[in-house]
Amino acid sequence: MNSLWFFDNVNLFNLICPHKFKKHKKCHTFDAYKKSDYIYFEEDSASKVYLIEKGKVKLGYYTEDGNEVVKAILTKGELFGEKAILGEEKRNEFAQSVDASTSICPIGVETMHDLMRDNKTFSLKIYKFLGLRFKKLERRLQLILFKDTKTRFLEFMKELCEEFGHDCDKTGDKVIEHPYTQKDIASLIGTSRSNLNVLMNELKEENLITFNRKEIRLLQNIA
Repeated sequence: MNSLWFFDNVNLFNLICPHKFKKHKKCHTFDAYKKSDYIYFEEDSASKVYLIEKGKVKLGYYTEDGNEVVKAILTKGELFGEKAILGEEKRNEFAQSVDASTSICPIGVETMHDLMRDNKTFSLKIYKFLGLRFKKLERRLQLILFKDTKTRFLEFMKELCEEFGHDCDKTGDKVIEHPYTQKDIASLIGTSRSNLNVLMNELKEENLITFNRKEIRLLQNIA
């Protein structure tokens, strides 16, 4: 098991995974999910937060018309269901496994509060994380509502560049080695996979990006 669960220079796995602590170890297990399995639904009781040991998890909600709105797709080492820490009693989103094999570390809210009380530095970082997560999701939803697909895509590339990007010394391009499929990206920017494919090929023809299954390169023109 990989124990490098970093969050803002804090090892999340060592700090809050309950099986690392003697008083919690006996009653703690990991939960396994297959592709499309739900971890929780809207209106479910919010009694836990979750760490992703492996795989990917999609967060979102359904509109009154039954359309799916994807808020985030999270990967290994990331935390979700975090509003329970602030006293949320029912979920206002769903969480669904994206990968064929996803392993989740569930943490009861009371356990989480105990761990936060025991580590004030970590507690402050969790609250900082909550603020940044809410701000990021709000910004993404504003983009989906008010911006065209090209703008949404380019703004999302800036986000990915901050998280997964690095400079190419030879060309000055920004190389983004990310964990998302085209379907994931399409969901996150509120478009279809076919429309995204057309857009990315247009940007490639304009010499703004190049891409393959493992990376997207922002060429010097826009990087």
